[in-house]
Amino acid sequence: MTPTAALLAALALPLTSVTFGYILLCWVRPFGPCPHCHGTARTESRFTRRTRPCRHCDHTGLRLRVGRRAYNTLRRLLP
Repeated sequence: MTPTAALLAALALPLTSVTFGYILLCWVRPFGPCPHCHGTARTESRFTRRTRPCRHCDHTGLRLRVGRRAYNTLRRLLP
């Protein structure tokens, strides 16, 4: 085995394991915490610091993950 092939194999193994781990995560838990309210379903207004329901996640605290959104789009496009 050449040094280049060994290096490529050493780089490919962690990359594929992370990719398959994210695919598994999107399958098991398709919803993640909302990045705007951090899963609390409430945000603070910018000036008065008063809390209000988060409009980005529709007051649930959860958002569909990017990988799951891509999977749903591909599933709709392909017959």
